[in-house]
Amino acid sequence: MSNPLLDFSGHIPFDRITPADVAPAVDELLRRAEGALAAVTAPDFPPQWCAISRVLDVATEELGRSWGAVSHLSSVADTPELRAAYNEALPRVTEFWTRLGADERLYAKYKAIDVATLNPEQQRAHANAMRNFVLSGAELQGADKERFAAIQERLAELAQKFSENALDATDAYAYYAALDELDGVPEDVIQAARQAAEADGREGYKLTLKMPCYLPVMQFARNRALRERLYRAYATRASDQAEGEAVRFDNSQVMGEILTLRQEEAKLLGYASFADVSLVPKMADSPTQVVAFLRDLARRARPYAEQDVADLRAFAAEHLGLHDPQSWDWPFISERLKEARYAFSEQEVKEYFTAPKVLAGLFKIVETLFEVEIRRDEAPVWSPAVEFYRLERGGELIGQFYLDTPARTGKRGGAWMDDALTRWLRPDTEQLQTPIAYLVCNFASGVDGKPALLTHDDVITLFHEFGHGLHHLLTQVTERDVSGIAGVEWDAVELPSQFMENFCWEWSVLRHMTAHVDSGEPLPRPLYDKMLAARNFQAGMQTLRQVEFALFDMLLHADAQPAEQLQPLLAAVRSEVAVLQPPAFSRTAHTFSHIFAGGYAAGYYSYKWAEVLSADAYAAFEETAGEGGQPSAETGRRYRQAILEAGGSRPAMESFKAFRGREPRIDALLRHQGMA
Repeated sequence: MSNPLLDFSGHIPFDRITPADVAPAVDELLRRAEGALAAVTAPDFPPQWCAISRVLDVATEELGRSWGAVSHLSSVADTPELRAAYNEALPRVTEFWTRLGADERLYAKYKAIDVATLNPEQQRAHANAMRNFVLSGAELQGADKERFAAIQERLAELAQKFSENALDATDAYAYYAALDELDGVPEDVIQAARQAAEADGREGYKLTLKMPCYLPVMQFARNRALRERLYRAYATRASDQAEGEAVRFDNSQVMGEILTLRQEEAKLLGYASFADVSLVPKMADSPTQVVAFLRDLARRARPYAEQDVADLRAFAAEHLGLHDPQSWDWPFISERLKEARYAFSEQEVKEYFTAPKVLAGLFKIVETLFEVEIRRDEAPVWSPAVEFYRLERGGELIGQFYLDTPARTGKRGGAWMDDALTRWLRPDTEQLQTPIAYLVCNFASGVDGKPALLTHDDVITLFHEFGHGLHHLLTQVTERDVSGIAGVEWDAVELPSQFMENFCWEWSVLRHMTAHVDSGEPLPRPLYDKMLAARNFQAGMQTLRQVEFALFDMLLHADAQPAEQLQPLLAAVRSEVAVLQPPAFSRTAHTFSHIFAGGYAAGYYSYKWAEVLSADAYAAFEETAGEGGQPSAETGRRYRQAILEAGGSRPAMESFKAFRGREPRIDALLRHQGMA
């Protein structure tokens, strides 16, 4: 018990975990899991759901919990020592999970379970398990089975290497600018850059490729050469086009091998492509259906996107003297056009969104709609910046979550929700295990004693991840494999997250979550009205950008020779879909972690697919809003019960229809984006 990764008595002891703990903990947990697998696959062990769960699921849940903590630390607090320990243990952990999923004896045991003895949640979990056995190679024999296992192990290593390269390429870059190069850059960004340079013992202002620094420079810096310098570094991260030493983080070979192995895996399983394999557990029926959906959306969005570009070009020529704008100019031009058209700037808005006030506003809407209370709580954490909270209803604990919002070195970019613990009626203790979530973002930190300031996009990101968190935390399902987001079709998993984004545009919500950083005054109504008018600014371009990513991903994984087609396919998709072409040196795919390291392979379309569901679901709140646009608590209760509480215990379409009374329609999405 001296090893914190083997301590399951309370919260994960993040304050005590060291890289040296990883190997011995993994050894012991694998030993226990192997013993459990041997026990339940013995000829005389009864083929009963609860009996198997009591032995095997308990052992594998502990392995998953501890390895999940190590994986989480590698994402939010990476060090050379932790990385070495993680990479040493990764092949052994992957090998066990691969072998477990393909174990013929266990598959036979599950086949022998009398489904009539199971409750509906268990029946759903059993059906998913049977499907997953097949997708995990349980029906393969001999050399094919061995090759399938080797592919899984290698893919896990490659995904980790892809993430490491993307993180290292981002962290390695720094440009120490002089003050006169920073004309137009927001004051808080300049102050943070100065502090970062001082921390390095350097003169000037340290500019990095982390979003809280990179994006405002691209949007506001008047120095065109500075924008080009940062754009080139950002667009070539982890690629063969990176300059100087940075080329050592090139992901080209890693991506090629990942794609080749995925295609080989599909062939072993008897599918034409990895895209076909990926869609088996999803709502969509086939790659053809997804591609048709994306192209239809592109067709609808194109006229609006073309008008967006025409407006940008005209404005750039007339007001900025830019007659041939380049890729590093578009964010700057967009920001100037937005300011001119709607008479406000993102910087002006940001002054009202202090992190503590935004969080209080988010908690207030969640508490009101979903009938819970959110309170500060105590647990060991991996950084002083991390906060811990609990959700209660009527004094009863529902779930807890960690909140880690600031960007920092050693923390991978982006934002995500992950599960630390899943709601489960534990078969070993008969006690209800309540869920715990990780909620992670990458926002700017506060400077000079002031609270962190969030852009409105940051606020939307926070609400998005909290939507995922609510899906995980509010479930009432007690069967682990279909509890929360577990067992939910991947192309429906974004419904609750995108649903929550809508509240970031409601005056009845926003007015409670703003306070000017200096005066404490709430967001003025006239400024909100300007933000609302600008809500669909460049919606056409943004839609086509998402379609471009999704179409590239689906076509890439539907291709027979994906590794050779990567750059040519990306160029072809851009020529079909995009209204702005990036320069030839751009290598955005080389940091496309969603599809190469994040579970969205042949699944990135899920964002647009689920947006149809989420917009239609939110329309129910628009239809029942009270005085002053107040969201209806009754509609909130129905949504919570039909979608959030049901988790993965039934098909997503059934949950949607239970809430809306019909199948989803695209109308609400097009209306929300001003493209109706």
